[in-house]
Amino acid sequence: MMRHDVAIVGGGCVGLSVAKHLAERTDLDVAVLEKEHHLASHQSGRNSGVLHPGFNYPPGSKKARFATEGTARMKAYCEEHDVPCEELGVLVVATDDEEAARLDDLAEQAEANGVAYERLDSREAIRAHEPHAEGQAAFRAPEAASVDSEQYVYALAREARDLGVTIYTGYEVSRIEEAAEGYRLATSNGRFEVPYLVNAAGLHADTLAHQVGVGEEYQVVPFRGEYYEVRPERADLCETMIYPTPNPELPFLGVHYTRRTDGKVIVGPNAVLAFGREAYDNTDVNPRELLETLTYGGFRRLLASPLMLSVAWAELNKSYRKEKFATASQKLVPDVRAEDLQKSYAGIRAQLVSEDGDLVKEPLFVEREDAVHVLNAVSPGLTSSLPFGEHIAERLAAKVTV
Repeated sequence: MMRHDVAIVGGGCVGLSVAKHLAERTDLDVAVLEKEHHLASHQSGRNSGVLHPGFNYPPGSKKARFATEGTARMKAYCEEHDVPCEELGVLVVATDDEEAARLDDLAEQAEANGVAYERLDSREAIRAHEPHAEGQAAFRAPEAASVDSEQYVYALAREARDLGVTIYTGYEVSRIEEAAEGYRLATSNGRFEVPYLVNAAGLHADTLAHQVGVGEEYQVVPFRGEYYEVRPERADLCETMIYPTPNPELPFLGVHYTRRTDGKVIVGPNAVLAFGREAYDNTDVNPRELLETLTYGGFRRLLASPLMLSVAWAELNKSYRKEKFATASQKLVPDVRAEDLQKSYAGIRAQLVSEDGDLVKEPLFVEREDAVHVLNAVSPGLTSSLPFGEHIAERLAAKVTV
């Protein structure tokens, strides 16, 4: 039986941020339990690497606050720790009158959230920034940046270790039980006993929380996001980041272009139901987890909407038919061709869904007297990880000092 003061389940960007901030503020003996042998194997390393400055989030929301603060802090952190990070800016392109009208909403949100922006009201102005982008108007946020998310996670881990945190890799937590004082954790490499717990297990956070009666009105529904890479000789099709105008009626942004810190241009992601919480290929199936999703009342209520059904069908087509993915990509950059796109990586989004069938869009954590369960750290989770992790650390530290 191994003992620490605090066990943080999950060694992703949120879990390691909590560990770093907790070690900075307290003398607690902190341990991070990560099931994989390599960090950033799941959501923290399988994303677009974009820092979102906060123009697309409702003023006053947690998302807006964490994103605006997180973008600035992440840039400073990357500079201090030699993590690749480039402030490229993002161009949000409107291709019709309806989308152009929605750019006004982005401008209002940017003003309220303190995010720098400019409006581009002609095709020529758009092409001055992105020569191959097509649209009638655009919104440009120059503070958006691209970061190497995997190197960032490892930088957090190094800093946490230097602060005295013990990081266990290859320790999968299979069971959490309440004890007389705190919790007992069963892992693939032994048992732990701790007075305090932080559940930051990402794709499996709800499963662990349910074992101790927390968050039972929610369940993670995994959505796979697949990326293509533009062939290197055609990478000049995108110089920064090119995004579609978000539709508030839809849960996901849609296919967009991102130039990464390594110079590669990725296109995506789509958003298709994954047949398992770690089903990264569209041929991967975890029968137990797929059945768990399909029988969840919240998921069935989510799909009851005709709009959601049509979106689901369109996203499924993009997953299995490259020409459909290419067609979606051409909406923003007409010059791209299917042969310009080569299959790249995929990520799984741990989308929390309520029993009522609602997508949980805000960061959500549930506190207990001796624990914090991070049930939803959905996009922009990477961008928000420093202030969000600090907030969780402060909440836990307050429990210890009471």
